[in-house]
Amino acid sequence: GEAVTASDEELLSRMASGDERAFTALYRRRQPAVYRFALRMSGSETAAEEAVQEVFLALIRHRRRFDPCKGPLAAWLFGMARHAVLRHLERERRHLPLENSADPEPAAPDGLAGNQERRWEIEAVRRAVMALPARSREVVVLSELHELSYQETAAALGCAVGTVRSRLHRARELLAAKLRAAGSRKVESGGVRGMNDRDREVLNAAFEALRRESRDARAPERTEASC
Repeated sequence: GEAVTASDEELLSRMASGDERAFTALYRRRQPAVYRFALRMSGSETAAEEAVQEVFLALIRHRRRFDPCKGPLAAWLFGMARHAVLRHLERERRHLPLENSADPEPAAPDGLAGNQERRWEIEAVRRAVMALPARSREVVVLSELHELSYQETAAALGCAVGTVRSRLHRARELLAAKLRAAGSRKVESGGVRGMNDRDREVLNAAFEALRRESRDARAPERTEASC
């Protein structure tokens, strides 16, 4: 229908005129990505559902705060979801010591080959992403898993494009180091020392697998009713 082909900005304008169908169309279009982002950032389905509720309630109440000159609506929604998740992580941190907040990375079992090795690498990347500091994790989730441009990621995070580039570069190096350590491959004693072709191949393949997996993740339908 018409709502399906309308742009986000057109639907937002209709919302301002009291068109409930416009909100429903916008929610169905953007809710899955907001949920996936919050889930990847928090590792908690409950936190992701709460973030979705907060984001779309804020969209209803504060839609006039959206400035299309600063970026697309999707980036604005991701920015609100980011704040909701960071508040959740801060609450969790009060009850859980930082050094115990993430499980240790499991070592790669001996004798893995072919598909088994690839599955282990994907799971290792998933765990390594969750173990990143929040500022590094958010650029990986937005840029690599949601495939936002540097400009869109910068709009969502409220920072400069150059900051996104540097954080993403550093995050990829950290992920590569974690994978080398977990896989018993040699890691330079001086710390993170860049990435080799094998690191890039593993990360890119794992990111693609996680993107495919994420497309099926969706918040329960009851969340829509609560908006």
